[in-house]
Amino acid sequence: MRAQFVLSEIGVGLRRNLTMTFAVIVSVALSLALFGGSLLMREQVSTMKGYWYDKVNVSIFLCNKQDKETSPNCARGPVTEAQKNEIRAELKQMSIVESVDFETAEEAYKHYKEEFSDSPLAESLTPNQMQESFRIKLKDPEKYQVITTAFAGRPGVQEVQDQKKVVDDLFNLLNGMNYAALGVMSLMLIVALMLIVNTVRVSAFSRRRETGIMRLVGASSFYIQMPFILEAALAGLLGAGLACVLLVSGYYFLVRNWLAGQIKVIHFIAGDAVLAKLPLVLAIGLLMPALAALFALRKYLKV
Repeated sequence: MRAQFVLSEIGVGLRRNLTMTFAVIVSVALSLALFGGSLLMREQVSTMKGYWYDKVNVSIFLCNKQDKETSPNCARGPVTEAQKNEIRAELKQMSIVESVDFETAEEAYKHYKEEFSDSPLAESLTPNQMQESFRIKLKDPEKYQVITTAFAGRPGVQEVQDQKKVVDDLFNLLNGMNYAALGVMSLMLIVALMLIVNTVRVSAFSRRRETGIMRLVGASSFYIQMPFILEAALAGLLGAGLACVLLVSGYYFLVRNWLAGQIKVIHFIAGDAVLAKLPLVLAIGLLMPALAALFALRKYLKV
């Protein structure tokens, strides 16, 4: 096979369909950028789960004197020392419990003043209005329901609160955004494939006379197909390269330079995770258009 001929045919095809080739590059770039972003979003959610699930606690809030009037669970009055000792003993006997910390009303008041010093309620609250609580660290945060079932509604217990529920709401939102991005990516990918197929067919139709002559003089199907396939692969590779630029730029400017400075409580993925996805994006950008072109060329090989 003469490489010079193949390269010249690629140049001819790209010049004849410059507008459609540009549309292919842009659509491939956007679809693969969304694909790479979805992979990074999934990795970010997994990283955040590992980070936050290791820190979440189950809290057992105990009844105080004020709760008798406001909470039905505390209608029998504030928690007694016997009830606190019973709860502590049961918690320490549970195999799923890693550690148990007791927070007094005075400690809860101090923590509230530190965290919500700007709140108007901070000035009116007193230590007597705060609740004592057990802060339980579980070996497996997924088993929080065991604590809820064992202690919710017991005498002296105002509420069993699991922080994992709050964190899960955030993760569900992030997962929903990820699925939405995947949906848009799928739509863009379909558009890109349709453009690739149409571009290849237009290019093949405009050179049908040359293709017919090559077939008549004994050129192989592979030899005839190669320029068209390489045209599509080149356009896809350019689109994939643009997608890589978008991913790296988005991470550097949006995540590293802005979000990381604005949101301190989130442990963001490192730049290595972004670089690890680029070879996959390039491979898909190269192979997807080539296979689409191979499929589109079947009918044009019949002379």
